[in-house]
Amino acid sequence: MAYNLLKGKRGIITGALDPNSIAWKVAERVYEEGGSFVLTNAPLAMRMGKINELAAACKAEIVPADATSIEDLTQLFEKSVQILGGKIDFILHSIGMSPNIRKSRPYEDLNYEWFMKTLDISALSLHKMLHVADKTDSLNEGGSVVALSYIAAQRVFPDYTDMAQAKATLESIARSFGQVLGQKKKVRVNTISQSPTMTTAGQGIDGFDAFFTYADKMSPLGNAPAEACADYCVSLFSDLTRHVTMQNLMHDGGFSSVGISQGIVDAISPKS
Repeated sequence: MAYNLLKGKRGIITGALDPNSIAWKVAERVYEEGGSFVLTNAPLAMRMGKINELAAACKAEIVPADATSIEDLTQLFEKSVQILGGKIDFILHSIGMSPNIRKSRPYEDLNYEWFMKTLDISALSLHKMLHVADKTDSLNEGGSVVALSYIAAQRVFPDYTDMAQAKATLESIARSFGQVLGQKKKVRVNTISQSPTMTTAGQGIDGFDAFFTYADKMSPLGNAPAEACADYCVSLFSDLTRHVTMQNLMHDGGFSSVGISQGIVDAISPKS
């Protein structure tokens, strides 16, 4: 059911790769709620995905951009303002990649050049994006920025390796830029710490199935699916949350507050 929560609002949505992507679900929900937006992704990711199908369905234009490039981001914001006919009201940052994970390097033996790429792509890209948005005066008064995170920023999960540091940095950037942009233009900046989700990127992590099953058994409400995360993003883009900023918001079915669940107890208890 749609409520026109985003009627008249304009935005930029990053990271939509295929129908399994959280960003893809967000785009669909934003469109249902009356928002208009530009889709963007790195040129390589665009060639691997199905973003053209999403653009057609949502009547959106695509502006390719490398989120680590100030030049590309400047072009992204300038073109988006032109295409949408006004300044930006919302941004979804759904960008993350670790060469170390892709190439199965263990945490105790990281390739440090790859580690720096992980940080640049997965965290510093948010800083660069907001820096460019501010410098080009592309954001509307009272806008909203949401970046997707994961609880590995606070806890240790095997095989998540250097992405844990990237998510911790991402959350810190959101807080710091939230203060800056809040004081300047009442722009909100938040992160959503999402449940393990069956996305293409998530399933590329070794042991992901175990992450997913464990979190689902621990969470009183079960894992939050991508569609529910999209609903949460819409609420944060809307005026209903205009005083929520600089927060890391747990969207995990209660996982982050549970010590142990009855489901886990039952699974590990000796059978009589």
